[in-house]
Amino acid sequence: MADTFNYRIDHHGSLVRPDSLRTARARAAAGELDADALREAERTAVEEAVALQRKLRCTVVTDGDLPREDFRSAVLDGVSGFRRTGRETDGLARWVAEAPPKAEGPLVADWADLLAQLTVIAPKVSLPSPAYLAATCFDPDLAGSGGPASARELGEALAGIVHAEIGLLLARGVRLVQLNNPLLLAHTAAEPGPAGALSFADALAVDAAAVRLDERPEGVRIGVCPGWAAPDTVDRARAERLYAEVPADRWVLPYDRGTGAELELLRALPEDRDACLGVVGPAVPVGEDPDIDTVLARVDAAAEVKDIEDMALAPSRGFADAAGRPLLGAEDQRRKLVLVETLARYCWGNEF
Repeated sequence: MADTFNYRIDHHGSLVRPDSLRTARARAAAGELDADALREAERTAVEEAVALQRKLRCTVVTDGDLPREDFRSAVLDGVSGFRRTGRETDGLARWVAEAPPKAEGPLVADWADLLAQLTVIAPKVSLPSPAYLAATCFDPDLAGSGGPASARELGEALAGIVHAEIGLLLARGVRLVQLNNPLLLAHTAAEPGPAGALSFADALAVDAAAVRLDERPEGVRIGVCPGWAAPDTVDRARAERLYAEVPADRWVLPYDRGTGAELELLRALPEDRDACLGVVGPAVPVGEDPDIDTVLARVDAAAEVKDIEDMALAPSRGFADAAGRPLLGAEDQRRKLVLVETLARYCWGNEF
């Protein structure tokens, strides 16, 4: 795709929250800061994050998920019908759907407007996929008391909400939207485990409904991150089914371990789809990354199965998918993003 270079240096969307924002949140929770003051602290943090991304020469900018508790909050904070249980699952607060979901207004479009005001670089927005939310928030015990009757029903309702938000984002100038579904790659394993609340077929149908667009403006990319780590062994047919049934332009794939499974996921990608390779592990301490020659050799291997002009580079996942659990400190995050930028310039020169 001819304009891939516009989004060559990317990241997933979640960044380490600065100390000033964490302090403001703590004060707000203690009743020492009102909602307007907290919103101003969030805005200041986003402005600083945009300045950092521009300084690091990212070819897209995000709000870093800084105004949100975790990567799911873009939907959970703006959609009624969900209840927080007080428990945690996989390090994230557990939410359940106790009523049909309903959007209470734009989800993140207002923050996207701020990005457009701050820079001419393409704004990017990351959203949790409806299939992921349905798989993790459906509670069968609530099905008979007002909750959705099935995970598929919940997913279809969420897909309509996310689809509408994507349309609004594109109308406001966002050019790269990424859906995150950390569960999809597990379905491509040669021996997939239990499907859970949502089958592979249902997950594909739900996420496909969210990203399917009849028309799109020039230069728009709809991306999907199907997971943060490749399975040990990939079933090629299942990987091809993933790409065939979800009409995304760009697939954000883990590529930081140098495994044959990572390369197999790329090999299964259709020729007309872009690939963003997650070549840097954001949870690996600085100093333990592979040397540049090793990473470039991996990119060379990728270029043998996919046109390098249809690829981009990024970390393999977000730096702080939950605000309170950053994978690295702010300075190490900066070094990781610098490494991605350096690798991109080795691959493509200074064309961006």
